[in-house]
Amino acid sequence: MEWPFLSVLQTFGFFVAVAFLTCAWVLSLELKRKDKEGLMPAEIIEREVGRKVTVQDWIFNAILGFVLGYKLLGLFLSGAEVAADPQGYLFSLKGHLLGGLLLGAAMGWLRYSEVKQQELPEPTIKKIRYPVYDHVSNITGLAAIGGIIGAKVFNALETWNDFINDPIGNLFSMSGLTFYGGLIGGAATVIWYCRRHKIPLLQLLDCMAPTMMLAYALGRIGCQMAGDGDWGVPNLKPNPISWLPDWMWSFKYPHNVNSEGVAIPGCVGRYCAELPQPVWPTPFYETVICLVLFSVIWMLRKRVGKPGVLFGIYLLFNGMERFLIEKIRVNTKYDLGFIQPTQAEIISTIMMIAALVWIWYFNRRNTEPKVAA
Repeated sequence: MEWPFLSVLQTFGFFVAVAFLTCAWVLSLELKRKDKEGLMPAEIIEREVGRKVTVQDWIFNAILGFVLGYKLLGLFLSGAEVAADPQGYLFSLKGHLLGGLLLGAAMGWLRYSEVKQQELPEPTIKKIRYPVYDHVSNITGLAAIGGIIGAKVFNALETWNDFINDPIGNLFSMSGLTFYGGLIGGAATVIWYCRRHKIPLLQLLDCMAPTMMLAYALGRIGCQMAGDGDWGVPNLKPNPISWLPDWMWSFKYPHNVNSEGVAIPGCVGRYCAELPQPVWPTPFYETVICLVLFSVIWMLRKRVGKPGVLFGIYLLFNGMERFLIEKIRVNTKYDLGFIQPTQAEIISTIMMIAALVWIWYFNRRNTEPKVAA
């Protein structure tokens, strides 16, 4: 059996999802380590235990299961029409009714059974220790939402003319995500969540330092495979290393998701364009560099004991990497008269300066990390 939608599966979205899942896993490992060391105080909450099953316990799961079954089964049984525009299908009312009913009933029943097994004759109120690593799913979800909003806003500012011409298309397209906008938007939501739940922010940021570097490296794999426009300037120089594949040196990004460039001879359907001139494959370089930087931060995480310093090192590494890669990367430039920097060059420069001040300040301010009782 053939599933046509797989031929146009959004590789960028897939690797962004992989990056967030990996981010959640690595963050959980670090938070558990901090919890064992007594550096992350757990939240004590009161929770009702043994209550009777209510409609609210299973209705949400049933609705969620229906939506997933309605759409996913429809994708697997889709024809050429859905394969040509999978995003349009996902945001339409089309779907598979039987698949929705079956999965909705299954998820509703599973939730009902789970609560029913914990039911007691007399419900009681118990104080439960809620460690910080149990907040990982919430932190990751909020970072994703805030990051996507920030990435879209900063991309709109960077490509203002394109945004004005088609604001709806730019906001809801799968391309056009600015990393630093995502970093700022994600950070804002995480800071808000930490303050609300009294989570030590500096300790959390140190845990997120290797996590964010790894997530960025994985996300850039999606950029490379999808060809979303985050490539370099033309590179017509011959490959200096014979055993190095040409796509690692100079690449035309055939079948890129932006359909940018010239038509590929003999190609039929969507994504049948490639760049007229080969360019530097900068997403590939960023993946390699950031994996190396992740390894360095991962080795330093137990050696840097003062809260906040490791996150400052991450900011410094990130700013240096992005500033250097901008020299061979296509991007919109701002005319400041005597210089024409890109948005990323401006932000990365500010980030490196701020990182040095950050490291100096927290290295002097903190003597020993506070241990939770």
